[in-house]
Amino acid sequence: MSTTKPVERLYTFEEYLTYDDGTDKRYELEDGVLLEMPPASDLHEAIITFLLIRFYLEIQRLGLDWQVRPSGTGVRTSMKKSRLPDLIVMTEEQRQSIQGKSAVLELPSVLTIEVVSAESVKRDYQKKPLEYAALSIPEY
Repeated sequence: MSTTKPVERLYTFEEYLTYDDGTDKRYELEDGVLLEMPPASDLHEAIITFLLIRFYLEIQRLGLDWQVRPSGTGVRTSMKKSRLPDLIVMTEEQRQSIQGKSAVLELPSVLTIEVVSAESVKRDYQKKPLEYAALSIPEY
């Protein structure tokens, strides 16, 4: 379940990119508010790992110049929102757009995958599809 960091203030996207609270916690940015993303369950991680391997092998088989990345690469969905999908598939151009910077895509990925957990149902089925569609991500 995600928890909202106590709102001391609202953060800009640029502040989010460099935010460091001195922990290993991961956050999404939603309307300027930092949302802590807790560690995934074992089943959640197993599903992500299975999909990561399958997508990687298929990209290799097809000879595509794409990459599949797990949840460390974010997707900026608006001026004040950035999500951490469970997996994304991106082109070489998209990979180059984040090279040497914070790993947050500002270009729509080829594919964005969220593995839905009990605590993320509302966010993953109601909020994120609208955000990803507005960013013109072709597949979610």
